[in-house]
Parts: sequence; structure tokens; C-alpha cells
Amino acid sequence: MKAAVERFSPVPLEVVRDFWNSRPCNIRHSPRQLGTLEYFEDVRQRKYFVEPHIPQFAEFGRWDGRRVLEIGCGIGTDTISFAQAGASVTAIDLSERSLEIARQCAKVYGVADRVRFIRANAERLSESLSPEPFDLIYSFGVIHHTPHPEFAIAEMRKFAVPGTTLKVMVYNRYSWRVFAIVVGSGRGRFWNLDQLVSELSEAQTGCPVTYSYSRRAARQLLQHHGFNVVGCRVEHIFPYRVEEYTHYRYVRQWKFQVIPPPLFRWLERRVGWHLCLTARV
Repeated sequence: MKAAVERFSPVPLEVVRDFWNSRPCNIRHSPRQLGTLEYFEDVRQRKYFVEPHIPQFAEFGRWDGRRVLEIGCGIGTDTISFAQAGASVTAIDLSERSLEIARQCAKVYGVADRVRFIRANAERLSESLSPEPFDLIYSFGVIHHTPHPEFAIAEMRKFAVPGTTLKVMVYNRYSWRVFAIVVGSGRGRFWNLDQLVSELSEAQTGCPVTYSYSRRAARQLLQHHGFNVVGCRVEHIFPYRVEEYTHYRYVRQWKFQVIPPPLFRWLERRVGWHLCLTARV
């Protein structure tokens, strides 16, 4: 993990912000008019179809009447799921464009009164939001894209009290996705793994920062800042052919067509791309 930190820590945060402003995560999950109910329904259906472990991990219904802090809300799909389940949500993001769409999403679904959106840098969150206790701190696929993830975790700790739950997803270093990137596009250049993974980790190539973690390294990251990890699961192998997927068709790659569903799930739990950790103070 040290080598990865040395590689990405010099990246200016403005470069990260500009990348996500240019194409917010999941913005192309629907061909319908951006900002309409039909658009947001498509995005949610597609997101949870491809990543069905997200509702299981987030446990949206569990937070009815509770206070949720979401670090990196993107265009607001999970945010609205929490709010619809009855939570009071504070959602932060670095990308102005993502927040603009997320606010539209909250209005369309009629839950704007339950969500407070704040543009903030997760590494310096307490400068934009005064520390206050939350029941859940949730960050799915976000902190591995900031130059100093350890700073973001340290900031999260300021909003946690005894009884607070932390749920974080980071990318799994020992995953099928990393193997495919390095062996395929990287032509076996394992010595350049961090840069290859960063450039090819997202739908839009050239992501300036993408860390990946072993189970042990991810646990240590949280524990170092006072969180006690109580759950660690590996999930998600993307099985579809990209060309058809970009046209909203779901055709499995040939190698995944011949694998029985129980074996596919077994593989996901061992070499999946998403490392999902649950922790408490």
C-alpha cells in the first residue's frame, strides 16, 4: 500500500474534481432525458441490477429515523434510497456537477426535505461540516479515488461516536478485475499495476487516482483511525460484454456463460472487485 500512496499523493485534488465533473459516475445508466423520473428510475434499476450487493450492504431500511452521512454521493442513487427508507441524510461530494444532478434527483422523488447536500472535500470534511454524531457513515466506491484516503478516514472518525456504524467499499487489489486489467490491457506489466488500475478502473478511462487494497490493508486503514472492523466481504465480478452493455443490453462474456451461477457467486466472494467493510467505534 505504501507504494500506491507514494504514487498518487501528489495528484492535485482539482484534477480529481475535474475528472468526476466531466462524467459523474453512472450518468450514462439511462438514455432518457437527464433529470426526469424515468431517467432516475433507469439509473437505479441498472445500478442495482448489475450490483445487487449494494442494497444488501447498505441495508437502506435499517436506517429509518436515523442520521446518515454519505461521503461521495455522486448523482444520488443511494442517497435517495436512504431518504426513501426514512433516513435523514447529509450527502457530500467533491463534484459540483454530481451534486447538481443529485439535487434534481431528490426533488423528483420528493425527498429533498430529508437530504442536505454539501460540496466538500472528504479529506478536509470538518472544514465544510461541523463535526456532529451520525448513526451511519456510508461511502461506497469513493475514498479510493482521493489522493489521501487516510485523511478521509480520519475525518470520518470525527463524526463517529459509540454506536456509529461505518460502511465503506474500496477496490480489491486481489480481484478478477485487477488481473484482467494487468494481463489484458497491461500486457502483463505487473510492475505498473497501480497506474494501470487507476487508468482503467472506471467506465471513463484516465481516472487520476484509484487505490486498491488487500483485505488486510483495508482493515488496517480503518483500525488505524479507531474503527473496529466487524465485517469484510468481497463482492462483484462484472460479467457482461462492454459493447452490448453500453447499448443497455446484458450479454455475458463467453467465459461467464459456461460458469454455473453457484460457481460464479463463489468466485465473486473470493476475487470480486468490491471490498465491503463494516466497522464500528
